[in-house]
Amino acid sequence: MAVVLLVGLATALSAAPASADPGGRAAAVQQQLPTSFQWSSGGPVISPAANIDSVAVKDPSVLQDEDGTWHVFFTRVDTSGDWGLAHTSFDDWSQAAGAPQTDLEAASGVGPGYRAAPHAFYFEPRDEWYLVYQTGLPSFSTTDDPNDPTSWSAPRNFQDSVPDVVEENIGDGHWLDFYVICDASMCYLFSADDNGHVYRAETTVGEFPNGFRDTRIVLEDTGNALFEGGAVYRVEGTDTYLLIWEAIGSDGRRWYRSFTADGLTGQWQPLADTESNPFARSTNVTFDGGNAWTRDISHGELIRTSADQTMTLDPCDIQLLYQGLDPDAGGDYSQLPWRLGLATQTNSPC
Repeated sequence: MAVVLLVGLATALSAAPASADPGGRAAAVQQQLPTSFQWSSGGPVISPAANIDSVAVKDPSVLQDEDGTWHVFFTRVDTSGDWGLAHTSFDDWSQAAGAPQTDLEAASGVGPGYRAAPHAFYFEPRDEWYLVYQTGLPSFSTTDDPNDPTSWSAPRNFQDSVPDVVEENIGDGHWLDFYVICDASMCYLFSADDNGHVYRAETTVGEFPNGFRDTRIVLEDTGNALFEGGAVYRVEGTDTYLLIWEAIGSDGRRWYRSFTADGLTGQWQPLADTESNPFARSTNVTFDGGNAWTRDISHGELIRTSADQTMTLDPCDIQLLYQGLDPDAGGDYSQLPWRLGLATQTNSPC
């Protein structure tokens, strides 16, 4: 849904009496989120382009700019196991499969070396676009124009060393999948360790992108139950936040759990967080034509109402851009042929 349409819809609803809300959107926002989810999905919407030396398209971050252009940033990996970042853009999802792709390693200041798991957003207080990613540490690049993929700056770090609390709890895992979200006064950096811990660091909006400190564990479970690929969103019209986190199921397949909290420093409570009642798993996704092209619903992002740092989600229009995989694929993880699919929630309360 285009940003301009969302803004127009919000304005119209705020001006109309409750009885003039035929879609029941106001009531749905009041109810916030359902306790169970159902989804529909077509086949892959984005695969490696011929001009990108990559066996996979994975770990997507998606946003729509003020002109209505969709931007998707993703991890690409070549046959030698070199991980890097790439970008594609288009005006409509029907164009996604054929849209040109740019390897940011070769084309921009992001440069060579291990780069993976991007998260992109517009930081309104500084009028800058940020691309957050992992280099072994939480790194970021900036630009004034996301339509120019060559314009991203060289990497800088949010934190220059692994915090003590991570070192003490990471075990055999890896510190990764960094995700930024801000409220009116603070910005928070969420991260995973592949060992059952969700971490959160914080800085003020005024200090951002500097000053991240006070890293702490905000959620913990077994390594498979809280694996990686996390993201956090503000539910539009409420003070509720939604956290989704990737897990490894009893069948070895990836799926998503979900939690909610009142405020970004609140206690995370289970929403749809079990294999029998997942946020998103192959068992609650209906594929077009019965073509279940993947049994993994893995590292992805929900579509936001705007590109800014608040990561706001419309509870009446939830879509998940995720990575999926041919169920018969195997071998070294870096060479798995991940593709991107787009799932739409089908049991919205609106």
